[in-house]
Amino acid sequence: MKTHYFYTDLAMNNPLDNLKKYDIVLASGSPRRRELLAALDVEFAVEVKQGIDESYPAGMPPDEVPLYLSAQKARAYMADATERQLVITADTVVIAGGSIMGKPHSAAEARAMLRSLSGGRHHVVTGVTLLHGGHTTTFGASSTVEFAPLSDGEIDYYVDRYRPLDKAGAYGIQEWIGCAAIRCIEGSFYNVMGLPVQRLYEELKKL
Repeated sequence: MKTHYFYTDLAMNNPLDNLKKYDIVLASGSPRRRELLAALDVEFAVEVKQGIDESYPAGMPPDEVPLYLSAQKARAYMADATERQLVITADTVVIAGGSIMGKPHSAAEARAMLRSLSGGRHHVVTGVTLLHGGHTTTFGASSTVEFAPLSDGEIDYYVDRYRPLDKAGAYGIQEWIGCAAIRCIEGSFYNVMGLPVQRLYEELKKL
């Protein structure tokens, strides 16, 4: 396990100065979540545990799955977390046709996913859990995304150039496809990236 530290220049009277009593840990390897948390001007470390069970009960409603998994990830940190630590875990899923669309295992699967999203609407749900002082708080955010129809050539271009194999639903909204194919979003843009930072900000102010 390797820990990376990220620092920002903290402004005087930062609205999140209440967090100075915590050692904040982002429990995610996602570079997009690191970028989004850093945008809140907080100081944090990244710590990623391997081998966390990410299964969920059969029959669980798809929109409840990311909340369940973020809480499950937080439990993996509970035994080692100190009283000063605030651990942030998250899980994001793409839901299309009532089913969860995970990360593609190959370029061919990524193309198939994008063909299924083309010209339709789907939902992106993120669950976030805050672990501090042996207690957890879990919340979620949902966004609806509408794709314009995509040609096979457009799908091939995106998959070949951007290789979205590490992204749920085989796309990253902050990349070319977000500019070229996404007609509209209902809900948080940043939630689609992987972290609903405005909702997270509101929860962090309460601590």
